[in-house]
Amino acid sequence: GVSLLFLGACVESTVPQEPVNKPAVSASLPERSAAKLFVNVVNVVEPVAERECRARTKGMNCDYKIVVDDRAGQPVNAAQTLDKNGRPIIIFTLAMIADVRNADELAFVMGHEAAHHIRGHLERQQRNASTGALVFAGLAALAGADAQTLQNATDIGAQVGARTYSKDYELEADILGTVITKRAGFNPVKGAAFFSRIPDPGDRFLGTHPPNAQRIEVVRKTAAQL
Repeated sequence: GVSLLFLGACVESTVPQEPVNKPAVSASLPERSAAKLFVNVVNVVEPVAERECRARTKGMNCDYKIVVDDRAGQPVNAAQTLDKNGRPIIIFTLAMIADVRNADELAFVMGHEAAHHIRGHLERQQRNASTGALVFAGLAALAGADAQTLQNATDIGAQVGARTYSKDYELEADILGTVITKRAGFNPVKGAAFFSRIPDPGDRFLGTHPPNAQRIEVVRKTAAQL
């Protein structure tokens, strides 16, 4: 069932999400309308995400918990993480809820975050981080690094490893998120219009997100095949 909570503290580790700066001029929904829309979308999308999770995985916890990060000053952002028992959590900041223009955008963001869990991106990211840390630490050790340099190399290696496939993960989540959004009765192409309003990360080296145009095109192609 739907579990909607408010969060007053920091979350654990998350799939990389780069906070989005809210545009100077916004046609966002009024606060009361946005809150009502959010609850309605959660009630519709969450059961669909659970069904997709159970159909596509084996032995995975598919009981999503939807959390609102109501701390002041948080940017427009959404993320997926796990609690200590492995239950998937999808977190929306208040700014994220307030910034959407329609139900389709909100449904797509939720479907995208739900897809991260189904695809196992958090676990894969953590494995990549561990591998990167070992590789960089090993190279530093071969070079005769001291303890502090070795630690720095380990930290850098973990960061590089975690970001190695992050763009692929985002596109995978966009594809499955499109499916979830469509099956929940929303328009994923209209929902992906959210990307047209946020700063474009471009194709930066080790950036965590693909170019916005690429993401919109992936959504369009996927939706056309459904």
